[in-house]
Amino acid sequence: MRGILFCWIRQTDKVEDFKANQRAEFALHSAFHMETGDPVYRDDEYGHLQINVIGLYLIFLVQMISSGLQIIFTTDEVNFVQNLVFYVERAYRTPDYGTWERGSKYNNGSTEIHASSIGLAKSSLESINGVNLFGEQGTSSSVIYVDIDAHNRNRTIFESILPRESNSKNTDAALLSTIGWPAFALHEEDIKERTISKVLRKLRGKYGIKRYLRDGYRTVLEDNKRRYYKPAEIKLFDGIECEWPVFFILLLIDRIFQHDKEGVEYYSKLISPLLYNSDDGKMVPKYYYVPKENIEEEKRVPGSMTRYPSAEGTTDGTYMLGQSVYFISQLLVNGLLNVNDLDPIRRHLPASERPKVNMRYSSFQITPPDLVTQVILIAESARLQQLLATYGIQTQTPHQIEPIQIWSPKELSKAYEYLGVNRKLGLTGRPKRPFGVLSTSKIYRVCGSTVLCYPLVFEVSDFYLAQDVPIMLDDLKNDLAFLSKCWKLSGRPTFCMIIRESNVRGPNFEEFLNLLAQFKRGDVDGIRVRLGKLQSLITSGCVEHLDFLDKIGDPSDIFVPFEEKTVGSSFKSLTEIPKLPELNDVALRYNEQDLIPKANWDLIHMLKSTDGIYSQSQILKVLFQREGANYWIEGQSIVQKMERLIHQAGLYKEWSVVRLQSALLHKTVDSLAPSVTTILVRGKQVTVGVYGHEEEVLDKPVSPGYLQDLIFRICLPYNIQEAVLQQELILGIGKLIATSPELFEGILKIRIGWFVRAMRFELEQDDEGFELHDLSPNDVKTLLIAVLVRNVYEADCRTSLQKRQLDGALNRVPKDFYDRVWSILEKTPYGIKVAGYLLPQQPTLSDMTMYELNFSLLVEQMLSKIVDPAYRQIMVETFMVVSTMLDRNPEATFDQAVNMDRIIMEAFEEFQRDLSKSEGHEKQDEMTKFYNTPPYVKHGTSRYLTKAVINNLLDGEMRFVSDDMCSLS
Repeated sequence: MRGILFCWIRQTDKVEDFKANQRAEFALHSAFHMETGDPVYRDDEYGHLQINVIGLYLIFLVQMISSGLQIIFTTDEVNFVQNLVFYVERAYRTPDYGTWERGSKYNNGSTEIHASSIGLAKSSLESINGVNLFGEQGTSSSVIYVDIDAHNRNRTIFESILPRESNSKNTDAALLSTIGWPAFALHEEDIKERTISKVLRKLRGKYGIKRYLRDGYRTVLEDNKRRYYKPAEIKLFDGIECEWPVFFILLLIDRIFQHDKEGVEYYSKLISPLLYNSDDGKMVPKYYYVPKENIEEEKRVPGSMTRYPSAEGTTDGTYMLGQSVYFISQLLVNGLLNVNDLDPIRRHLPASERPKVNMRYSSFQITPPDLVTQVILIAESARLQQLLATYGIQTQTPHQIEPIQIWSPKELSKAYEYLGVNRKLGLTGRPKRPFGVLSTSKIYRVCGSTVLCYPLVFEVSDFYLAQDVPIMLDDLKNDLAFLSKCWKLSGRPTFCMIIRESNVRGPNFEEFLNLLAQFKRGDVDGIRVRLGKLQSLITSGCVEHLDFLDKIGDPSDIFVPFEEKTVGSSFKSLTEIPKLPELNDVALRYNEQDLIPKANWDLIHMLKSTDGIYSQSQILKVLFQREGANYWIEGQSIVQKMERLIHQAGLYKEWSVVRLQSALLHKTVDSLAPSVTTILVRGKQVTVGVYGHEEEVLDKPVSPGYLQDLIFRICLPYNIQEAVLQQELILGIGKLIATSPELFEGILKIRIGWFVRAMRFELEQDDEGFELHDLSPNDVKTLLIAVLVRNVYEADCRTSLQKRQLDGALNRVPKDFYDRVWSILEKTPYGIKVAGYLLPQQPTLSDMTMYELNFSLLVEQMLSKIVDPAYRQIMVETFMVVSTMLDRNPEATFDQAVNMDRIIMEAFEEFQRDLSKSEGHEKQDEMTKFYNTPPYVKHGTSRYLTKAVINNLLDGEMRFVSDDMCSLS
């Protein structure tokens, strides 16, 4: 363990770079020269980006230290291990090469998100949180801290991906060691059983378990002189993948931990005949392979051929991993080793049953069934406190809770930047990452002082969402619900709510008071809360000691606490809610084309002479685009003028102006990149771009800076306001998909610009004359939910045209749609053509498998070439018809690329002919009547599509297997 640590410490520059940018060239190597400790391979020679290796090391480090061994000796080493924690915290958004060092199933050098890697990271964070690396004799300087928000993201995303391993690997044997020994990353029995069942169902053989489908490793057909495979090469390995006995041994160990005697006996019998009997005892072969002469027969009749053991596991060589695991299993079976000896920190038990490492530092447990969230109400001024008291709302001010301080999340993040700093090794502390609601719901002890943090939802944000009180209140409720569901620390969460004077201005004060009244009752939408004074709630709260800050000197020189606001007579009386003054010409708008030729001084004069918020916005837009951010107007920069207008427009609910000015200033919402990651890890893709124009696909997590540049680059040229509106939607979809994933069933690619189009369809149907940009952020969020909910549950209340427009805009498809496209592709040697895009049969069928997520994404890439939502939905219906016809007539194939557009056009022409006969309509190119025709009625669209498919099949090659085979009719 110290040898590995020594090798890694020599790569501290990589750790430092990787914390900021999780790229392969910055990843730690894990293969070293035995004598020098140098990496064996160059960065470009080996798939060494393996999060699971670091996670596994941390788990065993804690196991060994807890059993009494001393492994870590210096504070330099403690600081390095702390930085290894930072290294794995973002596993949930780091595509890596996975357990087998090959990345995706195709072995072409590409990385992807792996559940096994995230699971190891999650397990390691749980294991090492609050651990003293010097053991029982250690001091506060040798304690390791974990970001509980990062842990929660890894946990939720890990459980969301399971039982899948990655986009290309429907399942993987690596999951066995992740959910069982040694990681024990999962304790939800239903998910665990589904994962193990899928591994056995898809990968089990007589001689062991395959690593994953179409794994060519060490098969006789693999060219081991090449690092990567060629396109379509993995088809060669279909059915002849090597089978590994070590996974039977892992399942045996899992059964021992579960005290399942029948399971232990079952797997012992499976393993026994697979061992190699040598003079040194029983040896475990690394794998069993199919010899070259038996390959064709094995492919024809899977499991029929005898497989032979690899050289590793015989007297020619020892498979060290397999042999070690076998020894451990036999020690357990024969009672020479207890499960608690193998797992001193009791990872195999639920968190609440594990021994507590150190009561001074927070440790993980299960969420208590009777959890109560403590709520502290802090008024930003004494005057506001008095106003709220007249409504029966008791609050405290910052002065009243002294000497306790209130910090913003940014100050807490600043504090953690001192964690793990080591100048000798060139290590900085925790990267500048925002803290979530879990971290800000602790009470902190800092340099002898007590500190309370308020969540990010109460931070004065540069983005305009904070100006919309309803959405702020909704986010607040979501935070409380999240706390009640995900809190896994000892002690109660303490939720600090900052009430500002701006919250009581405007028309939403009643809604604000209703929420505060729920706090008083102790129940917020079913969430148990306790309102009280901070001093009386500290003893029952979760307390974290930030002992690593003890040497920084006077904290008041570094950290800025939340200060009480001193105000004069901002309110006329204690019972009167301040009202906004009425403005003249609020709705005044100019013709923008008339403004463009005017000189700057004319525009400035017009700006001074109008109260109209929208007209001011138009003038500032012209000046800003003409002169840039450095232009000054009467002692103020134009940016200051625009910021002031954003605030004023927010007060008066002129949201179109707010969005326009915010987009011009390139404002970006907080937590945008994590929201994209939340969507991606649930097996979806995201595209940004204005409907009808270029789109950019996001299929891997990206940095906030990259995402900001992308959105403004791709949206601003076509629709300025959508550059910020699409950010709102990404944020909203990220929250919705985490809490209500059923709303996104059948939607694989979330095209934000098309979602905007779907919401406009909804507005057009309501016919209330609103433009999407005029709606408040909360109304936009409500409309988004309405579109998704009505599309799932209220589809019958729409016309066929409306339903197709909405389904098409949301990219929703039937449950088995992608499987049906696969079955069509199997019968189309020349591929499928949609909107000029050809999906070829080869290498698609050779590279991919039917249930692989990457195939579904490839189908979506083909469908994304369609520009009209209703037509896209007709295309989906056509695929379903073609699939049904081919299923009923298995002898039928297409002798050329099947042109789906031609099938639709032939169906449409037949529809028009019938329409002209019955109603006398002339032929036209516009397809609205066709779109508005139900599919399953007497003269429905399915009838015409079926007829067009039959015509195309009759023109194709027909193969008859037998005389009594059903034929087309």
